[in-house]
Amino acid sequence: MVNARHALAIRCAEPITDENFGEGLVKNWTVRGTVHIFTADDLPLFKHGAARYRSMDFSNYCRYSSGEPILTCGQYRRWAEFIVQQVAEGVSEREMLKAVCVAHGMTQDERDCFFDQWGGGMRELCERGFLNYVVQEKKAFAICPPFTPLESADAEREMVCRYFTHYGPATLRDAAYFFGWPQAKIKGILQTLPVTCVTVEGSECFYLGALPADCADIPHCLLLAGFDPLMLGYRKEDNIFLPSEYLRGIFNLAGIVMPPILLDGRVVGRWRHKGKQITVEAFESLDGTAKCAITDVVQHHFPDLHRLDFAD
Repeated sequence: MVNARHALAIRCAEPITDENFGEGLVKNWTVRGTVHIFTADDLPLFKHGAARYRSMDFSNYCRYSSGEPILTCGQYRRWAEFIVQQVAEGVSEREMLKAVCVAHGMTQDERDCFFDQWGGGMRELCERGFLNYVVQEKKAFAICPPFTPLESADAEREMVCRYFTHYGPATLRDAAYFFGWPQAKIKGILQTLPVTCVTVEGSECFYLGALPADCADIPHCLLLAGFDPLMLGYRKEDNIFLPSEYLRGIFNLAGIVMPPILLDGRVVGRWRHKGKQITVEAFESLDGTAKCAITDVVQHHFPDLHRLDFAD
C-alpha cells in the first residue's frame, strides 16, 4: 500500500494526504492476476464479463490455488451468500470474517478454500462484483457498488487501446509482459485498432494517437515506487529506463520490484524508506550534483525525514 500511495503521489498535481488518499478509488484484482488500486469508474473494465457478474452459480468456479479443496456448488453458494451478507452488515476485516464463518460451522476445507492466501473464494467474490478490498494496508472488504460490466472482448480491446496510447511506442513483448497474455492475443487485438508501427533499434513498436511534439522533459530526478508502473509497463529485459546490468538490483529473484531512483530517465540505484530514515543504494558512482538532486527530491516527498544515508 505504501508503494501504491507513493506511485500516485509522484504522478498527481494535488498532494496525497491521509484524508484524500483513496477518494474515488477501489482495490481489486485486475491485470496479471494481481491486486491493484484503480478508479471506481473502471470497475466495468476490470470486472468484465456479464455472465458471472453477481452470479451465485459456482458450477464452473475457477480455483485460484492448486491447494484449494474442491467443494460442492452448494458449499460455495452457502458461504458466498453468508460472507456477502456479513460484509454488508459491517464485518469487514478478513480475520474477523474468518472467525464469524468458523463460529457458524465453516469446516477446515471450506476455510482453506475461501481464505486461501492466493485469493480463493474471497477473490472469486471480488471477481464477480460482490466485494472490493478496502483501500488500506490491512486486509478488509467492502460491498462493491453496482455497475454494468463490459463484455470481455470489449474490455480487453479497451485495455490494449489504453496501453498503446500511454505506454507506446511499445513492442508486442512489452504488452504481453504487462498483461500476462500471449503475444498472439495482443497482435489479434492490435489488428482491430488504428495503431502506428515504427521501428526502434530493430524492434517493431506500436502506438495509438499522435506522439506529442511538445512533450515535457522527464524530471531530472524521480524516486519511483516499488512495483512502479514504469518498471512493470515494459518487458524488464527491454525496459529503456533500466540498464540491463542493473536489472537484478530492481527485479530480485523473489519477485519483488524494488523502488528505483531515476536520474535523467535512467535507473541509477534504489532507495529504502524505514521509519524516519531513507537509505539510497547507488548502482554506480554518483557525483555531488547527483546526490544533491536526490536529496532535494527526498526532502520534497518526505519533509519529516530525520536521516538520509547514501550506502556504499
